Order: sequence, then C-alpha cells, then structure tokens
Amino acid sequence: MEHERYMREALALAREAADAGEVPVGCVIVGPDGQILGRGRNRRQESRDATAHAEIEAIRQACRSLGDWRLEDCTLAVTLEPCPMCAGAILMSRISTVIYGAREPASGSCGSVIDLFMERYGHRPAVYAEVLGEDCAAMLRSFFQNRR
Repeated sequence: MEHERYMREALALAREAADAGEVPVGCVIVGPDGQILGRGRNRRQESRDATAHAEIEAIRQACRSLGDWRLEDCTLAVTLEPCPMCAGAILMSRISTVIYGAREPASGSCGSVIDLFMERYGHRPAVYAEVLGEDCAAMLRSFFQNRR
C-alpha cells in the first residue's frame, strides 16, 4: 500500500532524528507522481528553533522542489499526528492528503485535541490516521524510555 510505503520513508527520517538526540519524528511529502519532493525530521534541539518540526522542514523543501508554495495534489506522511502549527502549515500550503502514524494526545490537531482540518479554512485535506501507528508509537516510547 502506498500509504505504508510513504510512512516507512518517514520512519527512516524519524530514526535519523532519534540518532541525533531529537524526538523521533520524520516526514515526507510526495507529489502526485509518487516522487518524494520534501523530507524533514525533527531538529528543534539541534537548531534551537521551536518551529523546526519535521513537517515544516519537509514543506519548505517541497516548495523549493516545485518552485511554488502551493502543494496541491501532494501527500504528507508524518510519524506523529501534527501539532497546531504544523496543521496550519499543511492548510496554508494546500496539501491534499495527510497520513500520520502515532496519535499525539497532548497537541494533536487532527482529532486528538482538536481537528483543525474540520474548521472553515477553505481547504480540507483527506486524513488517514494510525498508518503503521504501532511502529511509530513504539519508536517514540523507546526514545523516551531511554531518556529517563
């Protein structure tokens, strides 16, 4: 299944983040032809930047790849449910489809705390939740258990 293939790419980036001491979140943005246009991983500690989330990095790279801020007909796959900032960036870039792995009960904005995609912003991506969700959640659990 395509969604699982994209999530496996995002999981590889999440592993890179964990290896760098970052919370293991990875993201890819895929164009309508199946080509990866953007990749991102969590870099908040490394960059000392609160906005250095995997989704933001992948969106910036995809926009550069396409030479446009509009990412219509693109799919975003991320290992953790997007926060409000990332959900807002997804809306503003007009990404068509969002696939996420693990739910985020503290700040998830695709239904766990709030569903920003159900609000009247003029754009509503299709959302597929918990794709390889256990794999994504296990990576996060392992990371935090090792930090304690």
